[in-house]
Amino acid sequence: MNWAVITPLILFLLIIFAVGIWSNKFVLKSSSFLEEYFLGERQMGGFILAMTMVATYGSASSFIGGPGIAYTQGLGWVLLASAQLVTGYFTLMVLGKKFAIVSRQYKAITLIDFLKERYKSKTVVILSAASIIIFLFSSMTAQWIGGARLVESLTGMPYSTALLIFAFSVLIFVIVGGFRAVALTDTIQGVVMFVGTLILLIATIKAGGGIPKIISDLAAENPNLISPFGAEHNLTPTYVSSFWILVGVGVIGLPQIAVRAMSYKNSKAMHNAIIIGTIVVGFIMLGMHLIGVFARPVLPGVKIGDTVMPLLSMKVLPPFVAGIVLAAPMAAIMSTVDALLILVSSALVKDIYLNYIKPNAADSQIKKVSFSVTAIIGIIVIILALSPPDLIVWLNLFAFGGLESVFIWPVILGLYWSKGNKYGAVTSMILGMGSYILLDRFYPNAFGFHTVVLPILLSLLGFIIMSLFMQQKAAASLVKAGDS
Repeated sequence: MNWAVITPLILFLLIIFAVGIWSNKFVLKSSSFLEEYFLGERQMGGFILAMTMVATYGSASSFIGGPGIAYTQGLGWVLLASAQLVTGYFTLMVLGKKFAIVSRQYKAITLIDFLKERYKSKTVVILSAASIIIFLFSSMTAQWIGGARLVESLTGMPYSTALLIFAFSVLIFVIVGGFRAVALTDTIQGVVMFVGTLILLIATIKAGGGIPKIISDLAAENPNLISPFGAEHNLTPTYVSSFWILVGVGVIGLPQIAVRAMSYKNSKAMHNAIIIGTIVVGFIMLGMHLIGVFARPVLPGVKIGDTVMPLLSMKVLPPFVAGIVLAAPMAAIMSTVDALLILVSSALVKDIYLNYIKPNAADSQIKKVSFSVTAIIGIIVIILALSPPDLIVWLNLFAFGGLESVFIWPVILGLYWSKGNKYGAVTSMILGMGSYILLDRFYPNAFGFHTVVLPILLSLLGFIIMSLFMQQKAAASLVKAGDS
């Protein structure tokens, strides 16, 4: 066990727990437990909003899985991953002020609250909660696996032991601190991710003998590694372009990102977040994926892509600095896991339990149910993570595509199209979820696109056609009633 590497990580975790315990006092004394625990009473400033979006979006997939697949695919995957540059900008520009204003009018604490008030439909609420639970279990499993891989690489512990240590650390923190703890620690974690990426990128370039030498070594091994098409020439222009939907503009449909757009305090905070978030996301995503490719000549022959980052850090950096740098993926994973836990917990507690099971529950009872649900979800995810795949990035991208297919049009058209109604929303959600799961299972990458493209198009058509059809039907019924 490498204590020089592990010590900075332990210190980092202690700081995170201290923030969680400090945040707990807000949870305990807040006049509205739900708004504080699930939304931090809408008090985020610009820097915190930017960093919580960066940290929530930058996950195990970005810091462990992304560099791992870039290691195997080459610079083509860096080009593909660059689509993520627009995420913060696009989300806040499209949702922005209107979403924050409308969610306050509706007194919405979760994305499902917004959809419930906008469409006045129990079916929309149940479909939304089911989608969040189905797809975010996949995403959380990816994060749990990433954290366990990291602890396993650093300590030499068996994977299952590493998984339990990581998972229970995160669970305790989230149960104690709620959304405010998540947002504040996301800020610390966002800074750590930025600095860690910068240090490791410089160290990897230096270890490889400079960029020209690294590029020539890659070209000597396989010329496709430095082409836009991937090591096996399988990254076609169509496939790469479709990632602008999956990890670029489509991110608006991710509930864990959209909920951030209802939690800032004023317009200035949003404008600052757009600038800071775009710069930080761009640097981290480009830097981390370049590190994955540049690692290939420095660290040849790695069999499991998800172990590239920790192994590289320990090879090219002094042990104590490696520990500081490896706090970046730990930060990314923890921040994403805690955001997803809060989201799934809010879907079950706020959107199902309080809407349909016990609407008049007392605050003390809501607290107990919230804490219990969060703990149970965490334990289920631990069980799912006990048999990990080699590359967790695919689990994460599956969850992204599924959530986007379900939510993107009910959210955007719900905000900006007055003719949109519950019939259109339900049709869009069913078409999006159903077609995505079927295509992913039986016909992935149809017509050369990523699986997400067709479901998003089908759900858009379904929303528009059904909304207009039911509106015309209602108008015809009124005319008929008037004539009679």
